[in-house]
Amino acid sequence: MNMNTSFFSFKSGSPFMIILSIILGTLLMAYGIYEIFFKKDKREIKGIYHGYKKVNNLYCEVNENIKAYGVATHRHTPEIEDQLGYACGQEVMINFTPHLIPMNRGILITAYASLKKEVSYEEVKAVYDKYYENETFVRVLDKDVCPQTKCVEGSNYVDVNFKIDPRTKRVIMMGAMDNLVKGAAGQAVQNMNLMFGFDEAEGLHQIPMLP
Repeated sequence: MNMNTSFFSFKSGSPFMIILSIILGTLLMAYGIYEIFFKKDKREIKGIYHGYKKVNNLYCEVNENIKAYGVATHRHTPEIEDQLGYACGQEVMINFTPHLIPMNRGILITAYASLKKEVSYEEVKAVYDKYYENETFVRVLDKDVCPQTKCVEGSNYVDVNFKIDPRTKRVIMMGAMDNLVKGAAGQAVQNMNLMFGFDEAEGLHQIPMLP
């Protein structure tokens, strides 16, 4: 094609295009894409570009690795405390320590609570069943079955269960969900359905990738 027709008219395999791609790629790496194509404040550009260069989030740093982050300072801690306090009618204070695992999708939580009195499995199970009986996408698992991220992958389901530890007088609560569906797009669709009077589960009946 004629070089004068358009910037994008070169054949993708031509030597000129290859060289141009290398030059543009180098410029983008050196200055950041926003600085080349948009006239923005350099301080803002620097902040944006540095977000792309966080070494701790590079593949070679997170692959085959697991690490804690936001220890004692995570932004979700106040939200969790607020909702727990709302549920039990009193102030609640917790420790929340998320861990980064190199997997495509999924969240698994293990939480611990001290028991004020001795309780049986049946008593706690009855509380779970009553609380979640009208929740379409929350599945209370059978006794001694631990939630797994693979069992909710690609779905809007949340699998939950618990285990009583009589030795420490604690109850261990577990939950698994897909953070890209129930934790994001699926939850958004579910909320939209409720707001507009649709069936809550409309468009969300897909089964997990590993039922």
